[in-house]
Amino acid sequence: MIKNDSTLEWLETNGLGGFAMGTASGERTRRYHGLLMMDRNSRRTILVNGLEVWAETTAGTFPLSTQVYDGGARFPGGVDYLEHFTHHPWPKWKFAFPNGIQISQEIMIPRGRDATLIRWTKSGGTAVRLHVRPLLSGRDYHTLQHENDEFEFAAELPDSTGSNESVVAWQPYQDSPRIVARVSGSYEHKPLWFRSFYYEAEQERGLDFLEDLASPGEFHCDLGLSAITLALSVDEPLERVDDVFAIETQRRSKMSPLKLAASHYIVRRDERATIIAGYPWFTDWGRDTFIALRGLCLAGDDLEVAKNILLAWSETVSEGMLPNRFPDGDGAPEYNSVDASLWFVIAANEFLSLASARPGMVNAAEEAKLILATDEILAGYRRGTRHEIRMDEDGLIAAGEPGVQLTWMDAKVNDWVVTPRIGKPVEIQALWLNCLWLAGRRKSEWAEIFDAALPTFRRKFWNEKAGGLYDIVDVDHAIGTVDASFRPNQILAVGGLPYVLIEGRRARSMVDGVEQKLWTPLGLRTLSPDDSNYRGQYVGGIYQRDGAYHQGTAWPWLLGPFVDAWLRVRGNSTEANREAKQKFWAPIEKHINSAGLGHISEVASGDAPHRPAGCPFQAWSLGEYIRVCKPTLSGRSNVTSDSKQVSSKQS
Repeated sequence: MIKNDSTLEWLETNGLGGFAMGTASGERTRRYHGLLMMDRNSRRTILVNGLEVWAETTAGTFPLSTQVYDGGARFPGGVDYLEHFTHHPWPKWKFAFPNGIQISQEIMIPRGRDATLIRWTKSGGTAVRLHVRPLLSGRDYHTLQHENDEFEFAAELPDSTGSNESVVAWQPYQDSPRIVARVSGSYEHKPLWFRSFYYEAEQERGLDFLEDLASPGEFHCDLGLSAITLALSVDEPLERVDDVFAIETQRRSKMSPLKLAASHYIVRRDERATIIAGYPWFTDWGRDTFIALRGLCLAGDDLEVAKNILLAWSETVSEGMLPNRFPDGDGAPEYNSVDASLWFVIAANEFLSLASARPGMVNAAEEAKLILATDEILAGYRRGTRHEIRMDEDGLIAAGEPGVQLTWMDAKVNDWVVTPRIGKPVEIQALWLNCLWLAGRRKSEWAEIFDAALPTFRRKFWNEKAGGLYDIVDVDHAIGTVDASFRPNQILAVGGLPYVLIEGRRARSMVDGVEQKLWTPLGLRTLSPDDSNYRGQYVGGIYQRDGAYHQGTAWPWLLGPFVDAWLRVRGNSTEANREAKQKFWAPIEKHINSAGLGHISEVASGDAPHRPAGCPFQAWSLGEYIRVCKPTLSGRSNVTSDSKQVSSKQS
């Protein structure tokens, strides 16, 4: 399928927060590319960064691996022999050498294990002697390692478990976990430092990009008719390696590529289930979890997983708020989001609606727990909570204070909040009103607030000149002021949520305007190109990238609510669905095989050619694609009857 492209990246995860990641060519271009990475309490440690692999044959010695060094030098050049690569159901490379020798290399992580399996299989030609040299670090995954005297090369060699099997353990640093390697072959202890590996993607991001890796020794294996598997694990050797490989093969054989991709974001931490926002550098984010859950779990019919996630997060409500982020390590949860809690209410209600058709899916205590969390959130917002989040006299939500980023447009560099959006942001009102409407079906007190606030929203936010909605009203808490920046946040008033807040001429005008000014093949721009603050390229160092993050950069996740709205204003007709598939989803489906393989990127530049950037594997991007695209492509309406309650006569 794919050959030697270092811009194409693959991902393997273990369901515990750990992962492996690399490129189709085998070259490591990021600090995050590696084979064995463990996660403990959201603190990730990369232990095995890569391998040097070469095959000794009667026709000569040939490399399978490719490393990139300072200055861009590629050595030893295994990519020159790469004939074929595929990423599904896990990464697999096929190398072709002289004398008809072909060697395949597979990398797979079993679910629920801190382990990685690398398997080599030979076909054709004569006998092959395979040599494998692990490249180690034992560092925090955000940092880089440089040659130092603290690295411990010593190898622990437990008793062999077979006549031709080696089990070797290393502990790179005093406070790092043990790395255990198990393989059919012999081990030769030959400590070396490999210096100045070059990570091109890190240099492009304006970060440190050179690293040194340590290698304690080499494995020597006779590769004949049987496959050779190197099992890398944390602390203890992996037992019954062939059985583990067979179990994982069977598990994945039952999953479509899209289903398998979705599963990579579902993680269990002790007794708490959650969703990883994106790979390689995001962990647990509340906002991302509840947006992504609707597609990854609810649309994917994983209601049990959704229930576990929602119940776990419901226990974290504090002063009417859910955390937006659990920091790496043991840091306290960060309650710095105005929308994460509201997205929870939306997701919880959607889950309960689906669960009601499944007897036994949710019991009375579980349902009560989710409803209680919903009411605590709404009550907290009504009376007021952190960061000046409060229901104002007009029934709408005001939020924000200097120096704090509360909405999803949350870029901040040091003390610079790029898009502070203090006041009454439009998407927060769309979420708030939808939450009130949902809760109002149970309690009249919420329905009364909804009935009073809805007309106010329509009156205050409509911008006749732009034919759309203001992005913020009562800017900086100054009554009557407005921010007319043309942004995609307004789309949630028509799409992506169960209750449509504007319809008729206004809805069509707004959706058409968003399409004209903000749509790109890889998502909606975060700001209209005709705005003086527009930044069309997401490139450069952290100041340049974060300065463009929500000032023009396109976000694929926004295609979910946009296509939802686009179909709604066209009556969700068969013809509209057909056009949406061709115009909006076809480019995304092409993208799925062009960056993070099988996945959808976090962002793309707002200007053509809309280069993908950010995390190549992003949960809410994939989740929204599944939520909206899959029902429409199968001919089923994704518009609920609830969303049609507003009169179409509204002007």
